[in-house]
Amino acid sequence: MAGKQATSVPQVAIDLRAVVARLLRKLREAGADDTLTPSQASALARLGKGGVATVSALARAEKVRPQSMAATIEALEAGGFVTRSQDPTDGRRQIIELTEPGWARAEGQKDAGAAWLETALASGVSADELRTIAEATAILQRMLA
Repeated sequence: MAGKQATSVPQVAIDLRAVVARLLRKLREAGADDTLTPSQASALARLGKGGVATVSALARAEKVRPQSMAATIEALEAGGFVTRSQDPTDGRRQIIELTEPGWARAEGQKDAGAAWLETALASGVSADELRTIAEATAILQRMLA
């Protein structure tokens, strides 16, 4: 079945979800370097979208255990990228916020992800494939409207 594309709605949905998840992971990881693990880079990217979250909310969003996310947040806090404070409405929860260096790093990651994608498109696909990706992007945008 190699080389044959799926055409059933359920299979296309499965394949598309898997590809989009891998693409998002790659975009988040593009800005990672030796100072951040992929998990830390991903958590920073997610915080960069909203700036504030709880450990449990981040864990759910990243599909990891709260204990794993707590360790990730501890490392980010040690690096000066986030701060933790008590939730004023629920003393059992902690609010995670990006610091100024955290915001800068999240923006740098976003820029690195965009640069990676541009390079991948420029060097990894033919002109015909690029047109196909552009057409698929327009279809996806219409679906999301």
